[in-house]
Amino acid sequence: MIDFTAHTIDTAPEESRATMEEVKSAFGRVSGLIAVMAEAPALAKSYWQLHHTFMTETTFDKDELTVIWQTINVEHECHYCVPGHTGIAKKMKVDDAITNALRDETPLPTAHLEALRTFTLQIVRQRGNVTQDQMQTFLDAGYTKRQILEVLVGTAQKVMSNYTNAIAQTPVDPAMQAFAWEKATPALV
Repeated sequence: MIDFTAHTIDTAPEESRATMEEVKSAFGRVSGLIAVMAEAPALAKSYWQLHHTFMTETTFDKDELTVIWQTINVEHECHYCVPGHTGIAKKMKVDDAITNALRDETPLPTAHLEALRTFTLQIVRQRGNVTQDQMQTFLDAGYTKRQILEVLVGTAQKVMSNYTNAIAQTPVDPAMQAFAWEKATPALV
């Protein structure tokens, strides 16, 4: 197996250190994800900037951000990001019913959030090739054309993190191990 280094600020390439310092300042620690991404400074910086942009410059609220993130994390079966975003959702005070429904792939508490999950899955599974009817259904659920495109910001962010974790097999951070997750296997009929 090819081992990827989980860098510290001291061992990281010089170009990654500022990003790692920003992450540490924001969260009190450098996550395992950023520690691994630090090997490629452009990846670490791009991911961190996109994370900030998605959280602060899109029109989604905390519940909607969580739906987009976790829908993609679960779809990609990301062993690292599902627990990570479970912890983030708790810090953001997202209702556990939303988090549990996303983790368990069960119905969300509202039709509005379910429409967001459905559209996000369509974006991911169809590689952006959504139909006019799918977009209209999303708009009819109360979302906007702007939000059709903003889902792509979250998708790009999650592709970076989910794929990094799949490649590097990033260990789940100790702070998030209580939220460990595995994709449920379908029940036999």
